Amino acid sequence: MLATASVAFLNLDTVTSFRNILQTLVLTVLGVAVLSGEEQLLETDLLIVGGDEAGCAAAVQAARLGVEKIILTNDVQWLGGQFSTQAIGPVDEWTRVDGRTCNFPRSGPFLAIIRKIRAHNRKTYGIGSPGNAWCGTETIEPRTGARIFEEWLGDYSDQIKVLRPWRPVGVDVQGNRVRGVRFEDPTKSEQSLRIMAKLVVDSSDWGDVIRRSGASYMAGPDLKSRFSEPGAPEKLEEGGHQEMNPITWCPILRETVPQADSLIPKPVRYDRRSFALWDADWSKCWRDWDGSGGIYNAAGWCMYTSRRMVDRYHNGLKQGTEAVILNWPAHDYPLSTLPQHVVEALEKDEVGASRKNIVDMTYRQREIVYEDAKQRALEFVYYLQTVWLKRDGDIPQSFRYMKLGDDFGTADKLPPKPYVREGLRLDALHIVREQDVRTEHEQPGWAKVMVPDGVFGWQFSLDFHPTRRKFVDDDSTQPWEGKHHGTRNWSTHADRSMFPLRGLVPVEMDGLLGCSKNIGVSSMVQSALRLHGQMMHVGTAAGTVAWLALHEGVQPREVATTPKWVREVQLKLVSGAGGPGTLIWPWHDLDPDDAHFEAANMLTIAGIWKPDPDSLFFSPHQIVTHGELAGIIARLSQSKSPAIENEAAEATWGTLHQWLLNAKLESFPSLTGKKEYKDQKLTRAQCIDFLYRVHLRSEVAQHSAGQE
Repeated sequence: MLATASVAFLNLDTVTSFRNILQTLVLTVLGVAVLSGEEQLLETDLLIVGGDEAGCAAAVQAARLGVEKIILTNDVQWLGGQFSTQAIGPVDEWTRVDGRTCNFPRSGPFLAIIRKIRAHNRKTYGIGSPGNAWCGTETIEPRTGARIFEEWLGDYSDQIKVLRPWRPVGVDVQGNRVRGVRFEDPTKSEQSLRIMAKLVVDSSDWGDVIRRSGASYMAGPDLKSRFSEPGAPEKLEEGGHQEMNPITWCPILRETVPQADSLIPKPVRYDRRSFALWDADWSKCWRDWDGSGGIYNAAGWCMYTSRRMVDRYHNGLKQGTEAVILNWPAHDYPLSTLPQHVVEALEKDEVGASRKNIVDMTYRQREIVYEDAKQRALEFVYYLQTVWLKRDGDIPQSFRYMKLGDDFGTADKLPPKPYVREGLRLDALHIVREQDVRTEHEQPGWAKVMVPDGVFGWQFSLDFHPTRRKFVDDDSTQPWEGKHHGTRNWSTHADRSMFPLRGLVPVEMDGLLGCSKNIGVSSMVQSALRLHGQMMHVGTAAGTVAWLALHEGVQPREVATTPKWVREVQLKLVSGAGGPGTLIWPWHDLDPDDAHFEAANMLTIAGIWKPDPDSLFFSPHQIVTHGELAGIIARLSQSKSPAIENEAAEATWGTLHQWLLNAKLESFPSLTGKKEYKDQKLTRAQCIDFLYRVHLRSEVAQHSAGQE
């Protein structure tokens, strides 16, 4: 039985007593003596702290690979992170290819979740993608997102136990190794729990396990002196160490039935001047757009369509289904240059608290910041329902006729968590830097650094929302609007890259892996590495590394620095371990269902298959040329290229067979026994699949020879 699954979708304010009863039963089933007011103790193989999309992916991947005892803790009832608790229902995954905006290729557990989302939408709305959202083709309502993740983990309930709500308050460290984590129940302070584990994965919102363990970490901007990044500051100004990509509380607005005025109460601190930047252009609020032209089409850019979840008008759906999520720069909440009333509240809690980076704040201090961020979101809703009503007129989609949804069961009708774009960053064995991935070209290509220990492919622009505030009259007691600062701005272009396995492993601490956003990247790079799919890939990789470390009885750093184990991790990822394989080399036209998927990933990572520097496409049906084939076989055999008369000549199966024999590599004469087959032209998909088989057989032969 999956712990507390049966209460996950009740009102969050009414489940406390029922949840505590279930939690007690779960602990009892796990063999723990439950004594009131005393710390409870559990032991497990793998402990994952944080039930966001990355933590869930880590748990499922580890379970699929055979880890028998996994505990996942979460500090709220819902699982799923950006898909649910953070309410980023429209899924951002865009890239640019050949001058057009499209989705980055999907793979791994992320692809599996997208398939579940589309299946739900087809069953519910008759269409897989009902949102016609400007920023993403796929949309999922947060409550459904939470259910999907709940059921996904439920399939592995014999191995995965979910305990909630627990948040980490301490870490047990012995020597240089994490041994366990201590937790408190945020709703019942006298309840405490200690979980001892062979390995701990930190997928918490702010890296609280990493920070409390004493492992080295980063938060806020990195100085140029550290990583030599072109966009990094030379020095920090006043409050600069607090500067982060802002958090955002994302309200859900739903169409009323029957249509009715749904104006929310005026927030206490509401001041129209807080949104003056958005007053001038009516089209920023609403456009009649049906999704034509695809995502990021200028014709559909407005507050209403940006993250529309269900477009009932253009899809012919019933009244009341229209829904939008608000995630707009106007209600982003910067984490530096705080308003005076927030500064005073923080200082009252602890002298100096207002000068902390949010990563280093206590839970109570973060709640002070959160409360003000929530109010900002409600102020924005009020602004849209009042000021913009006068501009957009009495259209059916007016924000005035949309009410705050009851999706979350919270008193304020807001999500249980903010959207966290940037958090604690692990000081890992490898840090991905801006210059590794940055490009000056709008069209992404291959990154300057393609790491040999890649665990997933990714690409997104270096994208900072406004990180500071501009106060009216430069007075922090007055209304404010967000502003960009320095080089932290929108959409600096980045190339396609691979994330390194080493980026999950602390520089010193053992028994610990980073997950979610708590990974080895600079602040600049985290602005591009934070999306739904990317975070699921992080979790999948962390779960795979955890499995291998536990299976071999070694530490993650040994996995990260041992080539045979790095390759084993990569093989498990591309093979899928019971689900779609994960794309590691970021080809644009590879699908996990392709027969050549594993071969195209592994031989390209190994440097045997060289991608075209001017194309992101593998082009599986393209005929291999003599020049191309000669280079591949030379790299495969580690010998000179065969002599060829015409590099542009098209290769055949007969060419492949003869050149393999010439290079003293194994071939299969039966394939070329008939003349018509021998003369058949060789496609890239056929070639790489066949050469991968040759490569694997060669490795087996070398291994056997070494043993002899």
